[in-house]
Amino acid sequence: MNYNRKDYTDDELLALYKAILKPRMIEERMLVLLRQGKISKWFSGIGQEAISVGSALALEQDEYILPLHRNLGVFTSRDIPLDRLFAQFQGKTTGFTKGRDRSFHFGTNEHHIVGMISHLGPQLAVADGIALADLLENKEKVTLVFSGDGGASEGDFHEALNVAAVWGLPVIFMIENNGYGLSTPSNEQFKFNQFIDKGPAYGIDALQVDGNNLLEVYDTVRQAAASIRKNPRPMLIEAMTFRMRGHEEASGTKYVPQELFEKWAKKDPVENFEKYLLEGLVLTQKTMESIKEELKAEIEDGLQTAFATPMPVADRQEEIDDMYKPFDQEIIQPASDAKTERRFVDAISDALRQSMERYPELVLMGQDIAEYGGVFKITEGFVEKFGKDRVRNTPLCESAILGIGLGMSVRGQKSMVEMQFADFVSAGFSQIVNNLAKSHYRWGQNADVVVRMPTGAGSAAGPFHSQSNEAWFFHTPGLKIVYPSSPYDAKGLLNAALEDPNPVMYFEHKMLYRSISQEIPDDYYTIEIGKARTVAEGTDLTIITYGMGVHWAKQLQQELTDASLYILDLRSLLPWDKEAVREAVAKTGRVLILHEDTLTGGIGGEIAAWIGENCFELLDAPVARVASLDTAVPFAPPLEQEFLPKQRLREKVETMLSY
Repeated sequence: MNYNRKDYTDDELLALYKAILKPRMIEERMLVLLRQGKISKWFSGIGQEAISVGSALALEQDEYILPLHRNLGVFTSRDIPLDRLFAQFQGKTTGFTKGRDRSFHFGTNEHHIVGMISHLGPQLAVADGIALADLLENKEKVTLVFSGDGGASEGDFHEALNVAAVWGLPVIFMIENNGYGLSTPSNEQFKFNQFIDKGPAYGIDALQVDGNNLLEVYDTVRQAAASIRKNPRPMLIEAMTFRMRGHEEASGTKYVPQELFEKWAKKDPVENFEKYLLEGLVLTQKTMESIKEELKAEIEDGLQTAFATPMPVADRQEEIDDMYKPFDQEIIQPASDAKTERRFVDAISDALRQSMERYPELVLMGQDIAEYGGVFKITEGFVEKFGKDRVRNTPLCESAILGIGLGMSVRGQKSMVEMQFADFVSAGFSQIVNNLAKSHYRWGQNADVVVRMPTGAGSAAGPFHSQSNEAWFFHTPGLKIVYPSSPYDAKGLLNAALEDPNPVMYFEHKMLYRSISQEIPDDYYTIEIGKARTVAEGTDLTIITYGMGVHWAKQLQQELTDASLYILDLRSLLPWDKEAVREAVAKTGRVLILHEDTLTGGIGGEIAAWIGENCFELLDAPVARVASLDTAVPFAPPLEQEFLPKQRLREKVETMLSY
């Protein structure tokens, strides 16, 4: 192997040697512990250490790295205490996730590392978000994120590179090309010859390095980072390497031809660099043995400390509380009595504008939201007031933009992501339910992201622009969900959502945008998330609903001459107001739960179950539900009207009243 030491001093070369030797020695120890049953799983990076170590040491200590499960050298190069690292591997409380996640599935802002999730691809966009935050703050920094050749087949890879290129983000995408995605060889993963061919297609620079040559990786990344800091832009670096053990130890290596192991064993990054230093008299046999003894002692000390730490003791309340970043919402009242008649759509726009003024770190992202003002014109005029840095048109990359929101949160910034239609959120589903929702529980990193969701049917827009999909997220701890039904609530709840440091799904019914108006305060104000609102007092039947259902219930109340309805607007769906529900049940003893979403698996089923379990003694009749048909949303108006529950609502109410 050819090494070019350039002008690196002996001390610098020895520092590189210690850095690459450390993860190798840890891995060798971990493999023994795995066989002894003292750790449960191990993803080996043996043979690939030069990429992790070279990349990490080439960056400044406060520049973020987003590694994968074969990048132990990143963690050791950032001087993470080994007792904490080993505790993490063992699921101990003193690890970085309190035993809630394994191996390298964690982050640490202290060491400027954001670990992976098992889906691999989503972290590429998180790197974009960190880089965007640096760019907006005029920091001369670079972010480096790893991908394997297998993970690069995911759509998140394309989205992250595409957005980084379009926005000129200072990100290095390090592709570890080891020839296999688990057991599937490269020729069954992709058709192109090499990853650097992708660079020109995205409009970004691309370089290829010998991933087993520590000096080449270190020098290439160091020079690339220096260039990017002065001229922010993304860069792709393909590191050619080979995995000398299985995808994980349990998977074995029988699928790999033996000659490949023989070929790559001769390119071992640790042994070759050690040999190079010995031959060049930079390293002596005595010094080498001393370094190994020192590292061995450090490893054993770390292991003994980690082994002595007890396993976590489950605390039910702590587990529940840690799903969210603690936040005591302080309700803000309007500063004056000034009010203006505003439509639902105007109230949302008003909240966004005032929150942008209140939080200079808030960035809005979405398709066509800049000069065009969004398809519903909610952000019209925002570019002129706040600039394109903060009001950003995005490519059609829902997953990437949501991941960018998490990355910006890592750097202490807020973001609002607009889904052009709520239906399109499915393209970014994993980012929301696996990344945004779980990051605080896993390693204490909140996701300060609001996802605005124009939702609902009634406009004859068909199956892909009309869905009510709030139940998709209702089942996901870590998220909050609000769903206003009035202009007053729309403004107050959106302000509250943007204030909250946790991820909030904000649903806004499209058919309410320009059909209802209300006098609302001109000033900034907030409404408590998790607090329901009594819309109408009544004595005969309680209707619990939200969104468009509130207006269907109010209309029915006006049409009924011989019945009195108690109407409760939940407003917040996660968390939802259990005390208000109990009070509403007690008012009439008869309860109907109404929502536009389809019946099966809808939120109404959970509320009905809770009422049956906790309010049974208050009931005079079985809890009933009325919702949309269990079909996709049809296009033709007659079919759509039959799909929606509005017509069935009256029939159900009459049945309930006669029970």
